[in-house]
Order: sequence, then C-alpha cells, then structure tokens
Amino acid sequence: MATLLLCIIYLTFISLGLPDSLLGSAWPVMHRDFGVPLYFAGLASAAITGGTVISSLFSHRVIRRFGTSRVTAVSVALTAAGLLGFSFMPSFFWFFIFALPLGLGGGAIDTGLNNFVALHYKARHMNWLHCFWGIGAGLSPVIMSWFISQGDQWRHGYRTISIIQWGIVLVLAATLFLWKPFEIKNPDITEKAETKVRRNIFRIPGVKAALLAFFSYVSLEGIINIWGPTYLVMQKGVGAHTAAQWLSLYFMSLTFGRFISGLISAFLSNKNLIFLGCLFVALGIILLVLPLPLIFSFLAFLLIGFGYAPVFPSMLHETPRRFGIVISQAIMGWQFAVSYIGASLTPMFTGLVISRVSMTLYPCILAICLALLVGSTAFIGSLEKQGKLVADN
Repeated sequence: MATLLLCIIYLTFISLGLPDSLLGSAWPVMHRDFGVPLYFAGLASAAITGGTVISSLFSHRVIRRFGTSRVTAVSVALTAAGLLGFSFMPSFFWFFIFALPLGLGGGAIDTGLNNFVALHYKARHMNWLHCFWGIGAGLSPVIMSWFISQGDQWRHGYRTISIIQWGIVLVLAATLFLWKPFEIKNPDITEKAETKVRRNIFRIPGVKAALLAFFSYVSLEGIINIWGPTYLVMQKGVGAHTAAQWLSLYFMSLTFGRFISGLISAFLSNKNLIFLGCLFVALGIILLVLPLPLIFSFLAFLLIGFGYAPVFPSMLHETPRRFGIVISQAIMGWQFAVSYIGASLTPMFTGLVISRVSMTLYPCILAICLALLVGSTAFIGSLEKQGKLVADN
C-alpha cells in the first residue's frame, strides 16, 4: 500500500514540474505575439506566484481539514484548468486571470506532498520525488520546443500539457483510498500545532535563516527557468528552438542529479549534500563568466542543474527534524511562500537589470543568490552545533 501510494505521489510530482518550465521555453515567442516588452516575463511569473503564496500560507489549515489526498487532486485540476486557459487567451491581460488557479494549485501540491513525504518516507524518497519533478520540468520544454519549431505554436504546447494534467487528475481521483491509513488525525498534535502557529513563528531559532535559504535557492532556480533560454539567445547567439532544448537538458541534468542524490543520501547527511551541490553550481557559474566557446555555456547549465539537484529536497527533508513534526506543515508553508516570492521578485528584478543595463550581469545575479544560500545554510549549521536548533514538540 505504501509503495503504491509513493508511486502515485511520484506521478503527481511529474504534474507539478510540467508547468514550471513552460513560460521560460515559450516566452521568446510569446512576448512577440502579444507585443509586450521582454521583461514582462517577470510580471507573468509574479502573477502565478501570487496564487502559490496564498495557498502555501493557508495550506496547513486546508490540509488539516480536507486531507492531503483530496487537496492534491483538486489542486492538480486547478493547474490543468489554468494551463488550458493560457492556450486560449486572446491578450496578455488574460494571463493574470488564468495564473490564479495555476498558482493556487501548484502551491498546495508543493507544500502538502513535500511535508507528507518528509514525515513518512526517508531522504532518498524526497530526492527521487523531486527527480520526478525534474522529469515533468524537463519534458515540457521538449513539447514546447517541438510546437515552436512547427511555426511558433506555443498555444498547442500549453494545451498538450493541460491534457496530461487532466489525466493525472483522474488517476488521483481513483486512488484516494490509498491515503486513508496515513491521514488519521491526532487531536493532540492538531491542538499543539494551532497553539504554536498562533505564536510568532519567526522567533523559533533557525526559521529566518531557513526562509532565506529557500528564498535564495528558488530565486536562482527561477532566474535559470525564466531567463536561461533568453540569455543563450541574446548573449550567446543561439536560436530560440535550440535554447529551449538546452533548458530541457538542464532539467534532465537536475533529474539525473536527484536520482544520484537519492542513492548517496544513505551515506551523506542532508547538510553535506547541500554544500556539495552548491560547489557544482559555483563551477557552472564560473564557466558562464569565462570567455569560453559556446559548448562550455551549455556545460555550465548542466553543472548548475546537477549541482542544484540535492539542495532543495535536502532542505525540505530537514524541516521536521529542525522544527518538529507538530508545526512542520506550517513551517513548510512559510518556506514555500517565501520561495515563491523569491521566484517572482528575483526574475523580475533580473529582467529589469538585463534589459536596462546589460545581459552580461546575468551570471553575477546567479552568484549573489548562491552566496546567500550557502551563508544561510552555514548559519543554521552553527545554530545546530550550539544546541540552539531544537525541535520542541
């Protein structure tokens, strides 16, 4: 039963990854079709983020009332509806309308399933869970690039991903019974959680640093997703079709890295996996900065994807250990809310910088995000060594 349920969760995370790389793949064509400036990609990303932030902050209450299974099924349906709307929108204004269900659905899936796996499964499954997210995120640019190559038909790309999402909704609806043994409510835990959440959650040692780490990670990831193809097109002179394909390879590298991370997580702690991954990311950023042949720029994106592989899953899996199972869902919600804000604001800021100043600053912004991630993670480690990072349940 637990193994079958894990397979369903893996499938659901494919659906979560599918929409995440669509905007970056389609934007070089979309912004021309709608006649909007290049930096409007940041506004489009922010529109989606608004819904994800809301659902993340309220996820612990909704999941406590309706259960992870039903919330997940409804959330995937919301993302499918939003993607379908994108494929029919007559103007850029409608993006803000259809972004709401996409954001609400994505945020609820992220917070609910990540906390569920962190509580009930080992670290390797958290890495492999996000490996399946990488499959979805890597598959959608392939689909989108194919439709773009057929005559800039990005709408068909969104429509195809929506159909896949609706199929996953049917699978979830048919397997709701698998979740019941894991969703038995504990009144004592619920009461403790309500009491602690009502207090100032930011007074808990390590929370602020953890939020900064998530903000930094997703900011860098968002910059790669949204502006990576554009950087290759404008700075390196490759075609939009080729750039979309290399973004797909970046996600494939991320996926492969998470598979490897799951295997070695039995030998390395989450903290060591985070720092090891950041080292690979640093090497990738250095390759982008150096005046090397084009192939090294492609290699840089592969290194960044491979290095980032264990970072996010490891930070998520650490949440219950750092802060306790009583409020892990609430903390998870805040972590994702801050992450989504970073994924929105930083790409928007990056778009303004590269549009108004120079595209050459793109690697510098990546380096700043990486430095914040490493610094905040090291600070949490110092709190743990001092015995200040204690989960009080």
